[in-house]
Amino acid sequence: MDLIFAGLKDFDIHLSTVVGTLGLIVAALIVIFVVNLVMRRWLQPAAVRVGLRSDIVVSLARVVALLLWFVTFILALELWGVSAGGVWAWLAGAVTIIGAGFLATWAIISNITAALFLAIWRPFHLGDNVEVFPENLKGRAVDRNLMFTVLREESGSVLQIPNNLFFQKIFRVGG
Repeated sequence: MDLIFAGLKDFDIHLSTVVGTLGLIVAALIVIFVVNLVMRRWLQPAAVRVGLRSDIVVSLARVVALLLWFVTFILALELWGVSAGGVWAWLAGAVTIIGAGFLATWAIISNITAALFLAIWRPFHLGDNVEVFPENLKGRAVDRNLMFTVLREESGSVLQIPNNLFFQKIFRVGG
């Protein structure tokens, strides 16, 4: 036991912080158990009257429990001296980075998938005149890669049109 107290002292951890954290976890266990019990007893009859499936009631109880555990985690961090504002800033930053990554990945994957479908269905061939509406983008198809279809305008300038645009817009081949 002296070894534990010496270890806590070495890391400048107070016994009151450890006891407070354990108390918080025990209190959270009790509160979450009671809330789940009350929710299930209250929601089961209500779900039957409204016509909800029982798995929706269970899922709702799990979401509430997860939120309560998250609040417990934030409170425990506060006990240990970690600011909740810092945690929220970190979470917001992480969600932003993940969201930007998903957006970029979606754009790339949608263009690659569209290139595959354009290669399979061949709505136009290289050398065909293609016009995209309503933007009035038109030119001769000179190249197609995983991201873009390249059209050369009559003036000689080059348009690089994302492949997924051909599945979102009306286009005319020929003419």
